[in-house]
Order: sequence, then structure tokens, then C-alpha cells
Amino acid sequence: MKKQFKMTDLGLLSFYLGIEVKQSSDGIILNQSAYAKRILDKAGLGECNPCHIPIEPRLKLGKNSSAPPTDQTEYRSIVGSLRYLVHTRPDIVYAVRYVSRFMESPTTEHLATLKKILRYVAGSLTLGYRFIQATSEPRLVGYSDSDMAGDIDTRKSTTGMFFFLGPNPVCWQSNKQKVVALSTCEAEYIAAASAACQGVWLARLLGELRGEEARCVELRIDNKSAISLSKNPVLHDRSKHIDTRYHYLRECVEDGRIMTEFICSAGQLADILTKGLARARVAIYLKFPMATECASFMTEQLMSE
Repeated sequence: MKKQFKMTDLGLLSFYLGIEVKQSSDGIILNQSAYAKRILDKAGLGECNPCHIPIEPRLKLGKNSSAPPTDQTEYRSIVGSLRYLVHTRPDIVYAVRYVSRFMESPTTEHLATLKKILRYVAGSLTLGYRFIQATSEPRLVGYSDSDMAGDIDTRKSTTGMFFFLGPNPVCWQSNKQKVVALSTCEAEYIAAASAACQGVWLARLLGELRGEEARCVELRIDNKSAISLSKNPVLHDRSKHIDTRYHYLRECVEDGRIMTEFICSAGQLADILTKGLARARVAIYLKFPMATECASFMTEQLMSE
């Protein structure tokens, strides 16, 4: 690059766009502790008492809350700051996406939930991701999950997906689905179809970087009905109402671009992207996908819990 461009070698990357980079022989760690600290100071919670989970399990908030309104500008500013923090903190992705739904007319009830996220961040400032060298040829493995009608205003479900390249997480998403699912099977199938689109794109990108054909992506789903629907070309009464756009998953399975595999709910890594989890389960996510071991070991720990 020095032959083509005028540039100066400043050594190993240590800080970039608010992301701290620590490189060593053990791997590369990314975190945003300084940026997170600035968010807390801006919100006036720099010395707050930390909490252990970002959002309460089974918490249901609606847009038509009877609680008093709060300052919209302050609320939107904090939420916007947290949305950048999720680049290295998938453990708060669902919680931040959830409070983002109420930016139009936030109330004190929504603000209390937002402050709980900040208190959780305060107790995990140094948390980050560690990327380690794979011991063998890394495979692209995805996890797809969904809740069922979690939004009490629209009754739409939430899609969560997690992709690992070998032991390292490379992509995660948590989004509200665009249609109302009529069954758990449909909600999981829609989530899997979205994950298939992302997985195929990642496989093509890796293929271009490696100079080879895109490989088959393994997609792990915790719903056997959704897996059966992705492989069975016959539509029955329980699935014929599903929009044809989501049958892209079936096409990918038939072409060999996606391989669906069942995984029990206890080992579903995308679970944290679809709902609030209890403290014990969140603690496992903090210990393993965040800055430590590989996904397979984390799955074993989740299943043992």
C-alpha cells in the first residue's frame, strides 16, 4: 500500500471510531469502554449502581402508556448513542432495539427501562469481543430464533440471528418482523428465511475473499416444524398462508446453499436477541461469546444450565 499511496505507518491499530482494539498473541479484543463511559456521563449515571441484566424477562411495554411523558430529545439522544454501542455488545442488542420502538412518544416508564440498560452497561464497561485463531478451517454457522407476538401494539414477532465464523462471532441482528405470524412455526420460519438471506450474503463475501465458490452455510434452528417446512415442498393447511417471499429458505435448502439443523432451545445462541433473559442465562452469554471461548463450548454450557 505504501507504494501506491502516501501514508505513514503508526503501528498496530489501537483505537478507531470509538472502538478500542487490543492485539496480542492470544487474539484481538474489541470493546467500547471509553465510549460507554461517555454515554453514562451524558445521562448522569456515571456513578450509578450497576445491575446484572439489561432488560427484565417478560417485560411488555406499549406505545399507549398511561405514564407521564418524558423529554423526547434526551431519550432519543441516549438511545441513539446506545445503538452505536451494540457494534461490540450484542448482549444489549435486543434491549436497545426494544426501547427504540418508543422514541416517538417516550414516557417515564420507557425511560426507566432505558436507565436499566445504562445501569447494566455501567456494570460491564470492560466487556468486549475476542477474536481468536481457528484451529482448523473455519466454517460459517448461523443461529436463528424468534419469539411469538412479542410486540403488544402490533403483535409482531422479533427475529434474532447470530453468525459465527469458526469460534468467532461476525454478525448479529435483532429486528421486528414485518408481518404478524399466526403460529410459532411461521415466526421461526420467517426468522430462518431472514437468516438465510444474511448467511448466503456472508458466504458469497467469504468466497470472494478466499477466491473460491461460496460454501454451504449451516443454520441452526430450535423449531422442528420450521425445519420440516424448509425441506418439504408440499404446503399444508398450517403453512399455506405463509407469504411466498419467505420460501426463499426452501430454495436455498434445495440448492445446497443452506443446511438447516435442529438445536435444542437451551443451546440456541440467538435467544438473547429475541427476548429478555434471566440473570443466570445472561451470565453465561457474558462469559463465553463475549471475549472468551468458542460457540460450541458456550452451547454446552447453556445446555447444562
